[in-house]
Amino acid sequence: MHVDLRSDWLSHVDEIPRALVAANAVANLEAMEQSPRHHHQKAQLLFAVRGVINCEVEDAVWIVPPQCAVWIPGGLPHRVFGSGEVGCISLFIEPPQSANLPRECCTITVSSFFRHLLMRATALPELYDVDGADGRIVSVIFDELAAAPIEDLRLPLPGDPRLKKLTDLLIAAPADHATVAEWASRIALSERSLSRLLADELGMSFGRWRRQLHVVLALRHLSAGKTVQAVAMDLGYESSSSFVTMFRKMVGKPPSRYLLERLRPSAHGHGER
Repeated sequence: MHVDLRSDWLSHVDEIPRALVAANAVANLEAMEQSPRHHHQKAQLLFAVRGVINCEVEDAVWIVPPQCAVWIPGGLPHRVFGSGEVGCISLFIEPPQSANLPRECCTITVSSFFRHLLMRATALPELYDVDGADGRIVSVIFDELAAAPIEDLRLPLPGDPRLKKLTDLLIAAPADHATVAEWASRIALSERSLSRLLADELGMSFGRWRRQLHVVLALRHLSAGKTVQAVAMDLGYESSSSFVTMFRKMVGKPPSRYLLERLRPSAHGHGER
């Protein structure tokens, strides 16, 4: 099934009496940015075939690099936009209660086998036979989704207006490496108060949040074709090696290897939730 994810079809998806409804969509950055925040009763699995997808909810942004997917629970207001030209597969899911699927929004790794299942799902008729071969494919998709490893690609966003001002400033100027005390002064807080607020609202330190921001921005730019050196300079690192060191500590792999594995997907082992 080929549909425009910005169309009125989204309001129809909850009325389809099936546990899974699949759609293909290809859109560019400008088009996807026009999509307003919305929600649907069914959960959504959005798989990035190419390009980077960003999923924004009230308190966080999830980055979805190629060959990964974002899981959006049913009823959660969200906005999805792309970085550059994006190709994606979208599944709307109302699983049986027995399915052990994520309860919160998250980014997951998609194995080669799971990717082929997602592609097969786009060929399912809207009212597939739940007791036939198509129904068995849907059951396997649920099994693979329940076992898929979750990646730490979440950028939490604060509700406190002072912290919101801080994070907006950091997003606008990611290369500004002022000290924590200097950033605290800019939003009229003491360094201790800033650290306490960050821990209470975001569950992480200032340095951890800024590094997480840099990973999110780096994945967007690298997937769009920028070089590691150019991204390192844009983010204010003295050298590409210092940027690569930060990225490896945060993600577990250097950026070139991380993206290569997603552009040339192979079978991944199942991780634990």
